[in-house]
Amino acid sequence: MTGNTYALLLVGVAAGVTALLRFLPFLVFRKHTPKIVLYLGEVLPCAIMGMLVVYCLRNVSIFPAAHALPEALAVALVVFLHRWKHNTLLSIAAGTVCYMFFVQAVFK
Repeated sequence: MTGNTYALLLVGVAAGVTALLRFLPFLVFRKHTPKIVLYLGEVLPCAIMGMLVVYCLRNVSIFPAAHALPEALAVALVVFLHRWKHNTLLSIAAGTVCYMFFVQAVFK
């Protein structure tokens, strides 16, 4: 088996398994979705976002205070935009751009 054939088979198997895992819940729960699955669909997005916030801010040192200023400003912008526009993509993108601007241009 050549390297190209092996790579194509590897990509095909990975794509097939990914598609199967994506379609499996629709096939299994075709008639009735269990209440626990509906509950998890409601609470997991918030839990995942909370874990991401903790993960992103875990190494932020607030001493001296200027070290935490870019992170605090970016988090404040994300919270403000999300409360105002209710658009997750806009909030995260603007917070990321704000943080990168502060880190690259202001707080070198």
